[in-house]
Amino acid sequence: MKPKPNLSFWKLWNLSFGFFGVQIAYALQSANISRIFATLGADPHSLSYFWILPPLMGILVQPIIGTLSDRTWCRFGRRIPYLFIGASVAVAVMCLLPNAGSFGMAVGAAMVFGLISLMFLDTSINMAMQPFKMLVGDMVNEKQKSLAYSIQSFLCNAGSIVGYLFPYFFTAIGIANEAEKGVIPDSVIYSFYIGAAILILCVIGYGAVKKSDLTGSVTALKPDSKNKGLVVNAQDMLSGKVAGVNVTSNSGEPGVGTQIRIRGGSSLNASNDPLIVIDGVPMDNNKVGNTGSNLLSTINPQDIESFNVLKDASATAIYGSRGSNGVIIITTKKGHKGQKPEISYSGSVSLSMKKKTQDVMNGDEYRAYIKSLFNENDNAVKALGTANTDWQELIYRKAVSHDHNVTVSGSVKDYLPYRVSLGYTGQQGILKNSDYNRYTASVNLNPSLLNNHLNLNLNAKGMFSKAKKADNAAIGNAVSFDPTQSPYGYTSQRDLAMLGSNAQQTLHNFGGYFNWLTAAGGLGDPSWQFTRFKDAPANPLALLELGNKQEKVRSFIGSADIDYKVHGFEDLRLHATLGLEVAKGTEDESQPTSYASTLYYGGITDNENFKRNELLSLYAQYYKDFSKNHHFDIMGGYEYQHFFFRYNNSWMQYYPQTHPTLAGEVFKDTKDVDKYENYLVSFFGRANYTLMNRYFFTATVRDDGSSRFKDHWGLFPSFAFAWNMKDENNIKDINWLSELKFRAGYGVTGQQEGIANYIWFKQYKKGQNFGKYPIIGDGSIYTPLYYNDKLKWETTTTYNLGLDFGICKRLTGSIDWYVRKTDDLINDAPVTALAGSADKGLQNIGSLKNTGVELSLNYVAVNTKDWYWTMNYNFTYNRNRITDLNGVSDNGDPVMAGDNIDTSNKVLAYQTGYAANSFYVYQQVYDKNGKPLEGVVVDRNGDGVISEADRYLYKSVMAPVTMGFSTRVEWKNFDLGFSLRASLGNYVYNNFEQGQRLKTTSAVWCQDSYLANRSVSSLGWLSDSNTSKLSDYFVQNASFLKMDNITLGYSFNRLFKSGSWKGISGRVYASCSNVFTITKYSGIDPEVYSGIDKDVYPRPITFQFGLNLNF
Repeated sequence: MKPKPNLSFWKLWNLSFGFFGVQIAYALQSANISRIFATLGADPHSLSYFWILPPLMGILVQPIIGTLSDRTWCRFGRRIPYLFIGASVAVAVMCLLPNAGSFGMAVGAAMVFGLISLMFLDTSINMAMQPFKMLVGDMVNEKQKSLAYSIQSFLCNAGSIVGYLFPYFFTAIGIANEAEKGVIPDSVIYSFYIGAAILILCVIGYGAVKKSDLTGSVTALKPDSKNKGLVVNAQDMLSGKVAGVNVTSNSGEPGVGTQIRIRGGSSLNASNDPLIVIDGVPMDNNKVGNTGSNLLSTINPQDIESFNVLKDASATAIYGSRGSNGVIIITTKKGHKGQKPEISYSGSVSLSMKKKTQDVMNGDEYRAYIKSLFNENDNAVKALGTANTDWQELIYRKAVSHDHNVTVSGSVKDYLPYRVSLGYTGQQGILKNSDYNRYTASVNLNPSLLNNHLNLNLNAKGMFSKAKKADNAAIGNAVSFDPTQSPYGYTSQRDLAMLGSNAQQTLHNFGGYFNWLTAAGGLGDPSWQFTRFKDAPANPLALLELGNKQEKVRSFIGSADIDYKVHGFEDLRLHATLGLEVAKGTEDESQPTSYASTLYYGGITDNENFKRNELLSLYAQYYKDFSKNHHFDIMGGYEYQHFFFRYNNSWMQYYPQTHPTLAGEVFKDTKDVDKYENYLVSFFGRANYTLMNRYFFTATVRDDGSSRFKDHWGLFPSFAFAWNMKDENNIKDINWLSELKFRAGYGVTGQQEGIANYIWFKQYKKGQNFGKYPIIGDGSIYTPLYYNDKLKWETTTTYNLGLDFGICKRLTGSIDWYVRKTDDLINDAPVTALAGSADKGLQNIGSLKNTGVELSLNYVAVNTKDWYWTMNYNFTYNRNRITDLNGVSDNGDPVMAGDNIDTSNKVLAYQTGYAANSFYVYQQVYDKNGKPLEGVVVDRNGDGVISEADRYLYKSVMAPVTMGFSTRVEWKNFDLGFSLRASLGNYVYNNFEQGQRLKTTSAVWCQDSYLANRSVSSLGWLSDSNTSKLSDYFVQNASFLKMDNITLGYSFNRLFKSGSWKGISGRVYASCSNVFTITKYSGIDPEVYSGIDKDVYPRPITFQFGLNLNF
């Protein structure tokens, strides 16, 4: 007989590894069977007869299986068939047994079912266990058998411990350990499910997977370090660079959030934000503050290695419901094996300034204008001051910012690559008293152990930011404030006469700033004879210089990726990801008694938000090449996420020290405290089959369970196909065609982001002190809240066709056509009287459709020794239409949405057959010269009466066409590049022009109390009716072409080289950001994400000088 060779430790380990899974199953049975049968209705004291089954099955089954397996020979060997059959039956029973109480059976039938299941489980466990024992005798020589049996013993005991601990572990992470009568607790059910999965992995195997897709629509982007302009946050690197991705900053405010849309919006009331994944951790979209609302501010842009944007359902399906709006995967930089220690520095300093202000009257023009409208003795004329103040000039400044980053990277020998970085960003805003300071730190370790079979990727990122928040109301107030008034005193005949001897005291009360006056008799404080007229705009300079709102955000993102390539079975990979995201945001402000909006009482704001996002992801991949023409891989996994959010907000006001009787006492104490959480549990799998390295087939399925719905689970499949046409015989010889690949995909994703956590529970809200009825208890009144236990997932079905091509290895590109249809839209709609106290609530009503085309082109025009020239272009067309809203409004009228344009009116609406966020306005009538006629609109329904019924839906906020273009030319060590971005067909409601349209006496001398400035180009209308302010004249074409940045740089290498030291390499550069904008829009900036141009913090032009050094 041929001697048996010595086996490596890991092959011995793998021979017995199945014992681990089998023993977990046995331990779960032993620890939980009494609890399961007691739940079904059995008397726990009468269950002893069940415990004869395990040893009885062992006595009967193991000798039979041992004998039969000795005599069984087939293509799979002697032991494997029994091992696989036993394990398969055990897995099936482990999934069925804990659900015995959920099949609607009577107690007796459930008991019989449980007994039969238990018999099958014991039989199958013994059936799987015996072949594992025999494998050692078959394959291990006498010298190694003691080690092999020791490994078996260890794995048996380890499996028992793990099986017993599973319910405790799941209870610890928040899965319920108690349930209603007759139902098995979730902790027990999940224990059996995970035990079954481990048994499968131990016996059969799946595999580790990169969450990518050969067949889907995926765009990979590596940031261009030489043509990037001003980059403060990660989204600045994406803007205009990826087809189908629209990035719009909320404003020019430092550190402010950004709106990112991938292939249009797929929802109306739920979230349209894409999922952000940073180093394997899906981020939580909950906000902890205004600056904290920008999830991408948590990561230093200098740490980013690459972006991967997943756009269609085939690519995003592996992320399930959270990928419904697309996925942006961010991978950070790492050290490399064998890398010598390197230190690098990047820094810049920049100067920002305003580009444009609204054209309003100056002081002299305004005085003349008022005197032309009023008599000399009129109060309006007497209210004119003697100054000539440019309020817009006063509130803005030239802002200096700087950014510094230091990185150390290398490798400890060949097994521990590392990278450590520190960063600081100090950004001043062009609006006075606004700035943003951010400190970041990042550590990455990615060791490889066990002869590269065990790979770890450990990441920790911390961020602390502190922002001074200016009151943006100062922007609008600076436009409308009377230019004849001095910022710091009273100069008008009216005010001086009104104040008399109280002038200095009143100015002191107002913090040394002018504000419009009114008598303050109701305060009961003799030192406060006057207060600010509340309907008048506040002094914009006072709003900025007296305000001291500070927002601080602390965040941490940690992740541990563990990837194990099984020894002896290298085709099997096991992967685990542990992730944690924690963020805390605070907002503090102490408003003095002189602050305009809280005059006399002042105010103290103390708000705190906290969120925690915990992730556990387990998946595996088994891949196999059956021959050179057939490649097959399967992956399967489980993911658990727990989202927790808490807020504690406080607003207090006190009587000032000047009050004669109540000095220092509380005037108002408002607190708002709450916390909530939700869970997302998922099982997912994917199969890839490659034929002849030419035809690619992908099938993905994900079963998501969300705690936000009563019916938790949603099943989301996807399928995709790709054909590498270039390898076909009649095409591969075409030399100029370097690449040709066809892609097709179909998939369904779900949506549950952006809705309430407990809407399917019946909840009651306790009334405040003013809502009491003192008959029972403390008299509190509990109001029922709206609930809907039938609310379910929004579902988006996507179809995608794509073609990737390459020509002469210089031009590469891709073109995609897609359709995205969202059904069961979550909408606010009228509800029945018994659904709670609300007359409207969230329901599944309606559908929405996006259809589009994307084109991406990359062209290397010149590539020689001294010259290099590259160009990138992308084009997107997206058509958004609401296809059904039946039942969302009582009478079928459009559903109003968006921000108000004044105290009561909205202009954005939803309606079937139109794009989301279309404008709902009157159709303006014009004279023969194209001038709008005041108050004259079209009677669209022809009933002879102008009414609300004559409003119509016109244009949309969303641009149907967007484009991006960037280019870079290099000559020797010099480089020059720029980026352009275009948006065509987007419209904006010009609320500034609407607010300035009137030139009546009551519009400039308002309520006989204050003066309001006018635009130089005001329409001069007299009517304030809705037909005037809701005219489509103010819905203006905001299409634009912007140069985002232009950069000139010079690179150097090995400066000061000496001996073995390679010297210093690096780059110096100068750039300009927000260089120019070409548009017909008359406002400050056509890029208004909300569609309503009102008090928007302007985006500045910025000049930047930078230096990068590598040591």
